[in-house]
Amino acid sequence: MDIVFIEDLRIDAVIGIYDWERRVRQTLSLDIEMAFDNSVPAASDDIAHTLDYKAVSKRLIAYVGESSFGLVETLAERCAAIIREEFDVAWVRLKLSKPGAVRGARAVGVRIERGVRPAG
Repeated sequence: MDIVFIEDLRIDAVIGIYDWERRVRQTLSLDIEMAFDNSVPAASDDIAHTLDYKAVSKRLIAYVGESSFGLVETLAERCAAIIREEFDVAWVRLKLSKPGAVRGARAVGVRIERGVRPAG
């Protein structure tokens, strides 16, 4: 199994349950791993055959930037669904972090896996 990844994709969004969080934009960080067979694009050297990480990034930047969820859990689920459904990804691991949200911790958040991880 091959993995296409996006690491530390930073997006500003309204996220959180507290009143003050609803009035400000916070920077979120996404780490994404997506199962994809890279042998076809490697053989053709054609971007049309790839899982285009730029297209995935742009879609998530637009979606997350316009979102306004209370929970990171909800946002993570929605992002994973977009990746799987719109980009035909069978398996995704997504880590969504809120850097600096808790004093003393670099970041807090959730890590989820959705779909069936291909063997290999």
